[in-house]
Amino acid sequence: MAAAGRSWGPLVGAVDQGTSSTRFLIFASNSAELLTYHQTEIHSVLPKEGWVEQDPKEILASVYECIEKAVANTRDLGIDVNDIKAIGITNQRETTVVWDKHTGEPLHNAIVWLDLRTAETVNRLIDSTPRKNKEHLKPLCGLPLATYFSAVKLRWLLDNSEKVAQAVREGRAMFGTVDSWLLWNLTGGVKGGVHVTDVTNASRTMLLNIHTQQWDANLCKFFSVPMTILPEIRSSSEIYGHMVQGVLKGLPISGCLGDQSAALVGQCCFTRGSAKNTYGTGCFLLYNTGTEPIPSEHGLLTTIAYKLGKDKPTFYALEGSVAIAGECVKWLRDNLGIIQKSSDIEALAATVTDTAGAHFVPAFSGLFAPYWESDARGIICGLTQFSTKAHIARAALEAVCFQTCEILEAMNKDSRIPLESLQVDGGMTQNNLLMQLQADLLGIQVVRPAMPETTALGVAMAAGAAEGVGVWSLDPADLTSITTDTFTPALSQDERDSRYNKWKYAVQKAMKWEGHTHKEPDSKPTDTVVKSLPAGIFIFSTAVLLLVTTLCQR
Repeated sequence: MAAAGRSWGPLVGAVDQGTSSTRFLIFASNSAELLTYHQTEIHSVLPKEGWVEQDPKEILASVYECIEKAVANTRDLGIDVNDIKAIGITNQRETTVVWDKHTGEPLHNAIVWLDLRTAETVNRLIDSTPRKNKEHLKPLCGLPLATYFSAVKLRWLLDNSEKVAQAVREGRAMFGTVDSWLLWNLTGGVKGGVHVTDVTNASRTMLLNIHTQQWDANLCKFFSVPMTILPEIRSSSEIYGHMVQGVLKGLPISGCLGDQSAALVGQCCFTRGSAKNTYGTGCFLLYNTGTEPIPSEHGLLTTIAYKLGKDKPTFYALEGSVAIAGECVKWLRDNLGIIQKSSDIEALAATVTDTAGAHFVPAFSGLFAPYWESDARGIICGLTQFSTKAHIARAALEAVCFQTCEILEAMNKDSRIPLESLQVDGGMTQNNLLMQLQADLLGIQVVRPAMPETTALGVAMAAGAAEGVGVWSLDPADLTSITTDTFTPALSQDERDSRYNKWKYAVQKAMKWEGHTHKEPDSKPTDTVVKSLPAGIFIFSTAVLLLVTTLCQR
């Protein structure tokens, strides 16, 4: 953080709107140093099992609050607010918002990226393809049919919300991901706000043709989505409009990147073959494949990495997405009470040297890459009477690492250039035990920047480098070197393979859980057992409850 009284030169602000919080951060463009920030929590609404929503108006209000309070901090530090020259926006991707362009009111709560309500919609769409193939659209959009992506959420809204459907019929509806919702409001809303998105966010909708980088008529027809409700697609670094209110009124908004692309830029992964993994609510590993999209044959996504200017080349990436990472730790805290706060997990897990055979597959929202199985569900297996809450905590950390191992394995096969080290960022990377476990289980070095806010830094770089702003150079010779910590593997290959194979076995046990049905045999003895099943279920449930209670007390 900045020291008071020093001159910092041109500054750039970054809105970082994530799944669990919103932040506004202010960076010095000459040194990439973080000077100050403000953060506020975002609440999720869980109407049904597997459903995750957020209030778009709360998201917008949180942005204004964070800007106001971060700017107030600059006054205490003796920083001139007029030194802030531009703002960038980075956001949770795939989260879907539909609003009324005449009133500015959301027509439904935002459906968050990890929401599972669209499972039946996905199955219906897959059944409509010629070979009932979830990868039918991949040659056009780079993505499989899955609950993850925005077009599927939009299709669900059109089918299930009369309010949304009617607004679309009457030409009042606007669709966008969180970046579009914020940009429209911050630049004027009903009084002339711009309805735009950038290529990285557009590439996560399933409606963008990744080759033409435009909305695709065939994709829109497949989902029965009218193209009139879609935002205009722009590059990730240009002036989209200006702030129309607040302490930064009149300032250009000149950078826009989906959060994982922003982290790739913030880690300066500008060359083909460079990669980073972000550890947040989920886990997202991006591998820069250069200016040509590479189709994945191993369950990864082909996506747009960034386009840093109207006339700049578009760079692509292979991506592996994990739905549950930090969310797993939050579950241990909120649902089981194993820890009081998320940061406690490191100390608890460090009290044991291994998991004592326990494995935790946190498939709360199904499994994303490389499986794309929405019917998977979370399991904890391998428990014995020796198991304690410390073993479960350590198994949760290992789960994050093993999921990353699976993605990196697929990435090495697709790229045919095995990574020799992995750059990491995100809130969970402050956990040193997690980082060491990751290096041990991958068998390569894990490199962590000393300044972990690379997502916000990336969009600040894009905003500051935009034509018409020009306060941030993206020339490799001018980029400030980042101080890093390196974690080196200390596990034998045999031990690594053995533990990875057990993890794979546990994952198979989690598969097809939601779709599994028990078929009763015809024999009389079994009929008798089945008729008495409610009592059996009660006894089993009581035993599980007692086990969990015991573990939480140990």
